[in-house]
Amino acid sequence: MLLSRALRLLPQLEINRGMTIAFVGAGGKTTAIFQLARELPPPVLVTTTTHLGAWQIPLADHYIITREASDLTNLEFRDITLITNSIQGDRAVGVKDDILCWLCAYIQSHNATLLIEADGSRQKALKAPDEYEPVIPEFTNAVIVVAGLSGLGKPLNAENIHRPQLFSTLSGLPLNELITSDALVCVLTHPNGGLKNIPPHARRIVLLNQADRSDLQSIGGTMSASLLEQFDSVVVGSLQQTQFQTFDQTAGIILAAGASTRFGQPKQLLDWRGEPFVRVVAQTALNAGLSPVIVVIGANSEEVEAKIKDLPVIIVRNENWQSGQASSIRTGVKTLPEEMGSAIFLLADQPQITADVIRALMEHHATELYPIIAPLVLMEQRANPVLFDRITFPDLLKLEGDVGGRAIFPKYPVEYLPWHDDRLLLDVDKPEDYQRLIEDDTL
Repeated sequence: MLLSRALRLLPQLEINRGMTIAFVGAGGKTTAIFQLARELPPPVLVTTTTHLGAWQIPLADHYIITREASDLTNLEFRDITLITNSIQGDRAVGVKDDILCWLCAYIQSHNATLLIEADGSRQKALKAPDEYEPVIPEFTNAVIVVAGLSGLGKPLNAENIHRPQLFSTLSGLPLNELITSDALVCVLTHPNGGLKNIPPHARRIVLLNQADRSDLQSIGGTMSASLLEQFDSVVVGSLQQTQFQTFDQTAGIILAAGASTRFGQPKQLLDWRGEPFVRVVAQTALNAGLSPVIVVIGANSEEVEAKIKDLPVIIVRNENWQSGQASSIRTGVKTLPEEMGSAIFLLADQPQITADVIRALMEHHATELYPIIAPLVLMEQRANPVLFDRITFPDLLKLEGDVGGRAIFPKYPVEYLPWHDDRLLLDVDKPEDYQRLIEDDTL
């Protein structure tokens, strides 16, 4: 089911009912929890495994203090319910393991959601975790690591950082030095920093909050490239302004399995600027930042593979290539890593496609997570390559016969990206198309 774009944080985090999500870090963690809770279908249960500021209790619709799981058995949960242990001073104490297990079973049987605050931050923008934290249950489905970009450019000291000495150790930045984005990336990607205690199966998400200025948004976007080496997605924005961009890994799937029957010889091996078509397309995908790049081969597989085997691409053979393009699409999608955010499909007979249009598709996807994005040339003609969000993958896997991804366009709202380059409209089906491609390249 598609999520409404009016829900500003929820689509970016890709959270569904029945999930347990833990929040760690600093710079708006509790705000993120309750903003997400307001966007999720009720009931939503909120708790903590460490502690929560008592002044934050009114953010929930209902509040329950419990020391035993049996206390919850006959209760009916509605709206947003906060559940903690006792209140000690200005803190609500975290619940015990047996209550966490009970809450996990409840949300799964009632199609609800459980949100957990798994560490503290003393309301600082940035932090480093202490030895005993974060406390993340093994059954957690996703962990959202929050960091406040307002901490950048400030001195690394106790005024700006929760546990500055630990932050210094993890980042390599001396105390009292100005905090840099590189130092923050080091902390977030450190096994004893942002990655600490995340269950192996859990989805990893970084929320770079407090990016309420254009320069901070730009810095967050630049940081995402390094963060995506360890995290599944990076969300950059401001919880106060409810505007976000999502950066995730986008794969490239190159369809290069056809027999080129109409052309009369393998198109994948045709020359373009001294290189075979398939190699040029693969290099363009790599240069654009697609990762991984998957090349689906079939007909003339040995010859095609020989032209690209030295490139850092994944080569997969579609043994059923004769059944049509749908089988190559299915082969490519099945090869994708489980947590891949999106994929751009490229055709092996379009070497003229540039890295610029590929990057533009990825950047446009980051703003709203559109299900499908296609270039629109001359304001009226749909062109390749096309980006498909992960939400479409199940439907792509159902395609049959000689059809492409356009077969699922009617099922999703398609976003069109205006592009002023009519070369995108040309694919090489016949010898005269190839001649035109060569002629256009010499103009």
